[in-house]
Amino acid sequence: MPLQARFPRGTGTAAFSVALAGIALTGFVASGRYDRFILENGRPLDILARVAGFGVERVTISGISRMYEREVLEAAGIDGRSSVPFLDVAEVRERLLRVPLIASASVRKLYPNEVVITQVEREPAALWQKDGEINVIAADGTVIDSMRDDRYASLPLVVGENANTHLGDYLALISAAGPLAERVRAGTYVSGRRWTLKLDGIDIRLPETGAAEALARLARLDREKGLLAKDIIAVDLRMADRVVVRLTEEAAAARAESQKPKKKGAAT
Repeated sequence: MPLQARFPRGTGTAAFSVALAGIALTGFVASGRYDRFILENGRPLDILARVAGFGVERVTISGISRMYEREVLEAAGIDGRSSVPFLDVAEVRERLLRVPLIASASVRKLYPNEVVITQVEREPAALWQKDGEINVIAADGTVIDSMRDDRYASLPLVVGENANTHLGDYLALISAAGPLAERVRAGTYVSGRRWTLKLDGIDIRLPETGAAEALARLARLDREKGLLAKDIIAVDLRMADRVVVRLTEEAAAARAESQKPKKKGAAT
């Protein structure tokens, strides 16, 4: 029996057409036109779902405080090419959590064409300066934004390596400062061990342990002797049994001059 008689009529034409289609598809993919098609229209399954009426036509977002809706959608990867059936909610949630400002998020599908996003944003707690750059940080030290304008200018300022992760310690010190708290302008985390506070232009060097007690001692000295109103640029409280004060250059020069022995008048 001839070979051609073993197959239905038209089999060869169909096979040839399939081969041509395969070659065309291979060329379509290899040329990069397939990637451009996906970029412009979405995945084939999403296209079919949209045609069937399951495209994402509404996204309801709750919990927005400082972000714009377009920023959330961009972070989530949801746009006009998306479809509800083939949207991976776990992947969308993971994408959202990569945004530093978003602390938590949940994503739900509502058929036929809605997606609901619920997010919780981190609250700005302080400014962190390091290597000349200032960033906005949350209470846990996470950087959530750069300092681009004066919207956050009233936030506490911490300076130095790892100062952001020790923000809680700094804020506790401010709370312990009593009447001096409103005069503290910044805190520098020194050598990963202790804080130096900038208070009305005066450096307050605190000990590694017992910093709150040292601040209470400073508040008492200021209240009783007006220490911080004197011409000083630094107060060192790192030793429990003494307070070391550094004068301004003018005050130091005046003090040195006053301690010089006075010359006796010439004999007449």
